[in-house]
Amino acid sequence: MTAFILVAGAHTGGWIWEEVAARLRESGASAYPVTLTGMGGPGRPADPGTDLETHVRDVLRVIDGTDATEIVLVGHCYGIHPVLGAADRRPERIARIVHLDAGMPGHGDRALTLVPDQAVRDRLSHRVDAEAEADSETDAEATADEATGGDDWLVPAPTAEEWQRWGSVAGLDAAALARLTENAVPQPAGTLTQPLRLTGAVSALPSTGVLCTGNGSSIAMVEGLVGLGDPRLQALTEPRVRFFELDAGHWPMLSHAGEVAGILLRAAAGEGHRVTGAGGEPPGHLRPFLLEVPERRRERTGRIDLHFPGDGPSGPPESEGPWPAVVFVHGGPVHPDARPTPRDWPGFVGYARSVAGLGAVGVTLDHRLHDLADYGRAAEDVAAAVELVRADPRVDADRVALWFFSAGGLLSADWLAAPPPWLRCVAATYPVLAPMPNWSQVGSRFRPAAAVPGAQGLPVVLTRVELERAEIAATVEAFLAAAKECDADVEVIDVPGGRHGFETTDRSEQARDAVERALRSVLGHLRA
Repeated sequence: MTAFILVAGAHTGGWIWEEVAARLRESGASAYPVTLTGMGGPGRPADPGTDLETHVRDVLRVIDGTDATEIVLVGHCYGIHPVLGAADRRPERIARIVHLDAGMPGHGDRALTLVPDQAVRDRLSHRVDAEAEADSETDAEATADEATGGDDWLVPAPTAEEWQRWGSVAGLDAAALARLTENAVPQPAGTLTQPLRLTGAVSALPSTGVLCTGNGSSIAMVEGLVGLGDPRLQALTEPRVRFFELDAGHWPMLSHAGEVAGILLRAAAGEGHRVTGAGGEPPGHLRPFLLEVPERRRERTGRIDLHFPGDGPSGPPESEGPWPAVVFVHGGPVHPDARPTPRDWPGFVGYARSVAGLGAVGVTLDHRLHDLADYGRAAEDVAAAVELVRADPRVDADRVALWFFSAGGLLSADWLAAPPPWLRCVAATYPVLAPMPNWSQVGSRFRPAAAVPGAQGLPVVLTRVELERAEIAATVEAFLAAAKECDADVEVIDVPGGRHGFETTDRSEQARDAVERALRSVLGHLRA
């Protein structure tokens, strides 16, 4: 018999699984919705000492209390933390772990990163610092209480309006949202601040990721991130790992209970999509640029490369300049150990050489968007690179364009909100123009749709691919709607049949035409 142990996310309890559990039992399986300590169930109220370890023990009790021959642990959102902690201690009992719209926390990670409210995260960070300085569990609890104001050890439950900050509420009708709000309880702070402790035993267990596309996840996105070379994600290509997509928001157990139950049964049977490596083929971003462009003279300074107009890699310049410049800003996140780094990717080098062939300096750069929490420092890197470029005497400091790609599109917000007079154009190619609903680590500063009213007359050249991932296409359409409302100057260049990263994966005439049109448009704004 298969037993499904279902562990809910923050502020919720076993009640959230009622319909999914009923469907599983109808199929002949056992289902055990877990209400963790302090999360609304009778008999185990929370206290200031309630932490992640408390919740791990809760899950262990359920595991030890069943004699099922096959146990499938299901963790939703925060719930994956106690699930992994318990599975690591009972690996011989666990047949599979299911991450239901949940991340992949590792040893030492804290669920604090899931909290969408920056003020709450900052307050809880003080608790983390206090616990780190304490010498014993007793001292840690006392010190943490002092740091958080004595009895301020609970994170308030979200209001009906705040749930969307924890994840997409797509698919939830008014009754379901009301039920979610009415049953929510405060979350003990220690469950979010205590690091997950793993021995490594859990890493060998079969696992399934259920990606909710309405919340910004998809198999295509996972495959794209794996292709970028992040060593932390290579385990996702192992045969033991499978994936499903579900067209739902962050609470599919309330909006799509039947589909969730069906996917869990299929996951238990070992079904699902397998993400594989590229084999002998290079990943998409390392394939040749779709335009044949000659090599240009290149100079490397710090994190930037400047590609100059001229006759070749070592030939004389066409003139002494100064020339206008186009700065190409990559997306990500890109792991810091990934090689080559983005400024050497064929696509960006191809764009920079193309710009140099049109009489401008093409600039590629490496910025430190290594994780979703890094947008702030990535923005600093881009600003520093722009200043370095403008200070070069061979560059016309009053004629600069910024060109953003993929998730780097969020970095355009600062420049749209308050464009300096020397910024002649902003371009964006298959951009992400709003954080995905599950990108809680990204600050409110990086929302181009909210920033575009400040662009005023600044030209924006947006390249849109027809076969864009749905979760990204939605952000582009929201941006265009905001731009239309404020009458922003936006030119849209469509790529029929184009996909995300099309410049190195597509050789169609439509793709070449789109790149050439975008190049001409950006250079035209620089020359105006």
